[in-house]
Formats: sequence, structure tokens, C-alpha cells
Amino acid sequence: MASTFPVVDLWLLQTEKRAETMDKIKDACENWGFFELVNHGISHEVLDTIEKLTKEHYKKCMEQRFKEMVASKGLEAVQTEIDDLDWESTFYLKHLPVSNLYEVPELEDKYRNVMKDFALKLEKLAEHLLDLLCENLGLEQGYLKKAFYGSNGPTFGTKVSNYPPCPKPELIKGLRAHTDAGGLILLFQDDKVSGLQLLKDGNWIDVPPMKHSIVINLGDQLEVITNGRYKSIEHRVIAQQDGTRMSIASFYNPGSDAVIFPAPELVEKAEEENKLKYPKFVFEDYMKLYAGLKFQAKQPRFEAMKAVETTVNISPIETV
Repeated sequence: MASTFPVVDLWLLQTEKRAETMDKIKDACENWGFFELVNHGISHEVLDTIEKLTKEHYKKCMEQRFKEMVASKGLEAVQTEIDDLDWESTFYLKHLPVSNLYEVPELEDKYRNVMKDFALKLEKLAEHLLDLLCENLGLEQGYLKKAFYGSNGPTFGTKVSNYPPCPKPELIKGLRAHTDAGGLILLFQDDKVSGLQLLKDGNWIDVPPMKHSIVINLGDQLEVITNGRYKSIEHRVIAQQDGTRMSIASFYNPGSDAVIFPAPELVEKAEEENKLKYPKFVFEDYMKLYAGLKFQAKQPRFEAMKAVETTVNISPIETV
């Protein structure tokens, strides 16, 4: 029988169940690459408002455009599998190092303000989680945040997606299988329409929709920094015939010039054959490579970065 998808109650860290909760996070990071957070400190009211405004924005500004795109490509009538397109309607918001929130057209002021507030809360939550990961990994507090910092702080942005009803879900994916390139991903997803799946032990497993939860998953950069102790996991979105699925994924990533490499402490602790499995590179270089290879296996990306291993000088990461 498959083990249950990990759900972590963050509030329990303040109780006598702290050690048990840290173990649950550790197990989720090592064996799943995903977990679902409840009692994460972002109010239900904020989440309900964001869901309402996101769905209204899609209906008002994006739904018709999506239908026109489907009609222009003849997607209603496809007979064979489509492998170069995703059945999704998206827009992107940048928060750090520079926000574009007030330049994205068509967003109502109330929606902009709510998203700005939400991004600040998610940024704090991401940094809190990175410190919990440091604790579990035996790294100094602040190590991961500093590793992501670069010269201008982390890169942080949000992909707002809607997955409308699809007439041929067996032929068109909502989003093709991939691992995420960056650091820590925080997802607020629809609690009524499912679709997100992850690959575990060769099987596709549903990430269950849960009201007011935030789904966390680990990107390629955390796999590199932890020298493979934590892994980024392949996931996809299955299009559904009924209902539009909302997905708001925020990516807390390294700064573009951050130099990413396995934490020396974790390399020292590794078994001999795993001493140094991963390359050292500048995050922006990895992203350029990823842009063309997103829907392919991650291992060749790591190998390609090894081949151009950066000569950037690495001084120890200061955590104070």
C-alpha cells in the first residue's frame, strides 16, 4: 500500500510535537520532494480573497483569449497526443529583486495589493522553511538563505495558472512532466479541481487538493546544495474535463548571480561514492540551459553544467 502523502502541521513546531514534526519534514524532503503545509500562518481570509480575485480575473480577462487560442490551433479536434503545448492559461508576477506587479496589465488594484501582501507572507514562509531544512540537514542556520542570496538577494516570482476544462485530457497535458529548476516552490492550489501529480517509485501519485493548504516542493538547486540528499521530483498536471483548476505557484529561487554548489559539510558526510555528485555553477547559467530542456530529464542538465564547471571563486558562505 502506498504511504500517505505527507501533510505537515507547522503550528506543531511550537508544541511538544516539535521533534516529530521536524522528522516528518525530513522524511518528506528525503522521500517525496513534496509536502502539504497546514497552519502555515497565512490566514484563510487572505487565501479566500486571492482565490476569488484570481478566478474573477481569469473569467474577465483570460478565458476568452484561451478559447480563441484553442480554436485557432484546432485543439478541440486533435486525434493524436500533443507534446509541445500545455493546456493552461498563465501570467507571471515578479516580486524580487524588482517587482513588476504594477506593470502587469489588466489587474485590478485590489488584486495587485492582495498579491503584494501574499508575496511578502510567502517570502517569510519560504525563509522560515529554509531554516527548518538547515536544521534537519545539520547546516548552520541561515546557510540556505545565504546560498540563494547572490549580490542582490533571491529571485522570487509567481506563476498564476488556470487549467480550463479540456475535451481530450488523454491527449493534452495540463502541464507536461518536469522538475522545477529553482529553489523552494510554494503552491496555493484549487481545493475542488485536482490535477497535480508527482512521480514516486515509478508511479504517478495525486497531490491531494486541501482547502487553505500550501503545497511545498523542492527544486533542482536544493538537490545540488544538499548533494542529492534532497531531490527535485518530476511532476505534471493532468487536464480535467470538468471545472477550471486554479494554481498559484511562487518560486523562491537563488539570485541570478548566486553560485550554487554542494554544501561542503554534506559532501564530507556523504558515502565515498557520493562524495561530490553535483556541479558548481552560476544560477543564471543553469536557467539558460533549463529554458530549452525543461521537459527533459534533469540528469543531463547537471552533466552539462559539470562540463562547463564555473571557475568562480567560492569563499565559505558566511551565515552571520
